[in-house]
Amino acid sequence: ESLHSCIGLLGISAGSLLLAVHFYSSPRAAPLIPSTALGVLLLVLSALLAYAGIRRSLRNASLLVSLCLTLSAFWSGYGVILVLAGQGLLPEPGDARDALVPGLATFTLALLLVALVGFLCREPVLALVAAAVSLASAHEVALHYSSSLGPSAVACSHLVVCLVGGYFALGRILYLLTKGKVALPGTDLAEKKAQEQGWGSAGGTNPFAAPGLLLNMLSASVLGCRLLGVTHRLFLGHVPWLWAAGTYQIGLCVLSYRAMDVPMATAFGFTSILKFAAGYSLLYPTWQPEEPSFPTPFLVVFSILFAVLALFLCLQSPVDGLYLLVFVTYCIALACSPRGFFAGGPQGVAVAIFVASALVALIHLYNVRARAKILPGKGAVKALLARSSLLKLREGPDLHAPYLGYSKYADAEVLAYACSVLASFALTATGDPQAPLATVVIPWVVVAGGILMLLGGSVAFARGKTLESSAFILYSVMWIIWGLTRFGGLHGTARSFHAAVGIVAFMLFNTFIVFCSLFLNMAWFFYSLTFMLIAVSFLLDAIHALPTGYDIAATLIFGLVSFYCFLAALSSSTFEGCCFPMGRPVVQLSGVGAGTTKCLHLPARKASSVKRIADILRNGGTCGIPTDTVYVLVAACSRPDAVEKAHRSKRQAQDRPMSLWISSLKQLEPAKHLFTPLLWDFMEAAWPSPISLVIPRGEWVDLLGMKDSAKYVGTPQSVAIRIPDCSVTTHLIDLVGPIVVTSANPTGEADTTHHNQVYAKLGDKVDAVLCGGPSPENIASTVVDCTKIDSGNIGFFRVGIIPKSQVLQILEQVQRK
Repeated sequence: ESLHSCIGLLGISAGSLLLAVHFYSSPRAAPLIPSTALGVLLLVLSALLAYAGIRRSLRNASLLVSLCLTLSAFWSGYGVILVLAGQGLLPEPGDARDALVPGLATFTLALLLVALVGFLCREPVLALVAAAVSLASAHEVALHYSSSLGPSAVACSHLVVCLVGGYFALGRILYLLTKGKVALPGTDLAEKKAQEQGWGSAGGTNPFAAPGLLLNMLSASVLGCRLLGVTHRLFLGHVPWLWAAGTYQIGLCVLSYRAMDVPMATAFGFTSILKFAAGYSLLYPTWQPEEPSFPTPFLVVFSILFAVLALFLCLQSPVDGLYLLVFVTYCIALACSPRGFFAGGPQGVAVAIFVASALVALIHLYNVRARAKILPGKGAVKALLARSSLLKLREGPDLHAPYLGYSKYADAEVLAYACSVLASFALTATGDPQAPLATVVIPWVVVAGGILMLLGGSVAFARGKTLESSAFILYSVMWIIWGLTRFGGLHGTARSFHAAVGIVAFMLFNTFIVFCSLFLNMAWFFYSLTFMLIAVSFLLDAIHALPTGYDIAATLIFGLVSFYCFLAALSSSTFEGCCFPMGRPVVQLSGVGAGTTKCLHLPARKASSVKRIADILRNGGTCGIPTDTVYVLVAACSRPDAVEKAHRSKRQAQDRPMSLWISSLKQLEPAKHLFTPLLWDFMEAAWPSPISLVIPRGEWVDLLGMKDSAKYVGTPQSVAIRIPDCSVTTHLIDLVGPIVVTSANPTGEADTTHHNQVYAKLGDKVDAVLCGGPSPENIASTVVDCTKIDSGNIGFFRVGIIPKSQVLQILEQVQRK
């Protein structure tokens, strides 16, 4: 916890020290730090701050998260502009000023908001740092417009940040040297952590919403400054701000899925597309004299998607939903303006976005840290919907539970379907074949259809959705390749046989996805099938056989199907029941799969899950559980019927008998007199560990209550037994008593190393799975033959994770004792 806080604050201090040196030496003919070197150093520090903010946020929400991520985005854009200036790419006298001022003005206000909330929420160190950097940015803006203000004023503000960082470092060093006895005010992170756990992030607040909203201010400032006359033109120097904001918002989109906030993550995905499109529009005139044109139908579709998302977001937070309506206006303004981002209409809406983003960001910043929250209006929405018998909001701990197991991410299918809509409607823009880059299509197809759909596929894979993730990743690759080829000037007027072969390969992969979707649901079948129409249009275009209007019709059909899937996914994540049903599987399979299962999948990290598994075992069920090695199938010894059921479901071979597990030797204490002293001491020394001991069978087995089912455990002469080195497993055995164990896979197959594989291999024959993610080890336990231990000899049936030498060393120590 302290590591990431220290990295964040000391990283900010390091960047401020570099800028202080730069501005103190700027009046000289040769500055101490050249612009290119300073830009590269700021980029390195921005990556460090992003790491500190992300890692810090995974534990407790704090203003440090917003401060680190906001400054990281600021310094990344600032660093790229310094590199461009150092390389002579901003040659005109006022270019550097016009490039820097929009970002500096934005971060002056953004960091002032962070400082204000810091003072209100008793975070003096963070508030001082934010206020000092905000003051430095304001001084730098003034420096660009007034020669009477020297650069020393900017450097002094940065030195204040360095002094605060030095104070923090001194406090941490004293705390470390005195072992917590001396702690300067504001540097005792243990006390701060206790406060954060007491008040922080109550009510499931998304700590990444505020940085994302502050980045919306950045892109709006670039366009708003041009409208207000603060800058003379929009040009290459503004692209770093726009693309830095877009890149960071894609990262915040992923982190918002980690915070289980689907609507806000989708909103950040949408707004990042606009930032990349604006950057592309400003970049295009650097190699062509004219401004690029915009596909009007696409922007109308984008405004509809924004409006639908705003409507659903209003149900979660009316303030955020109303805020998204400003972006609906923005898209409509772009659609109505042939000049796009260069026109006064979109620039005027950008000013409104700047003001609205500042106000909503202030609310989110305050709610992350304050005890008394500013209510976003969700209570009124819940009260309104409570009167309706048709609509009921989905809430509770299982809101984002995946189909199998558990996931650290919420479902990203809403964004993936929306990106399919955007990419397909963007392709309806024909453009000029001689100048394919003149139409702004690449950002919509490559960023939306490619990068963001790839993100959606990655999140789907993390949630255990193998088919959906494979389809999204395949389609994203197709959109990226075809978007760059057709609208990036790579295709040209000539067509290639090699391109046709590649498209045929994609169609073969998609044929497999269409076949698999038959067993998923009706909507996915049509979604994958209509994408085949898109691939066919690509193929026909590559071989000069594309009928007039076919590609437009194919993209419209796929876009409409994707839009329905977008509505269905959004409504199912918001309401209970199916407002827009996805349909049943076209081909219904009996047994495994088919979208339904009675097998419970419970997260192992919850004590309540372990208790439910224990109840199932006591009632005669069989369960798959994680261990210190691989996943195993277990049944309670006190339920002979469950032991027999486990044997039947496993199709256990006679040479691979089931074993016994206990949580402590106390469970065998009543039968201690039946074990030799050497064997008992050896068991005591070897456990808990991934070492199974095969010991002589005796009357002690009858004390476990297995009755006639004991014949399925071990052999007539011996039984394998061990105490696992896994707290979850031993706690379960404490609740249930000794258990019968076998590997969670059909005999002869590979060991099961993930909870999803348990159900995939055993199907409905298992009643529940305790989900612990990937196994800590992919190697099974070591099995030691102790039937002749009293003669001083032991053998090895299987050498697993524990080597022979370690087992022999334990035996030697016991014998010596």
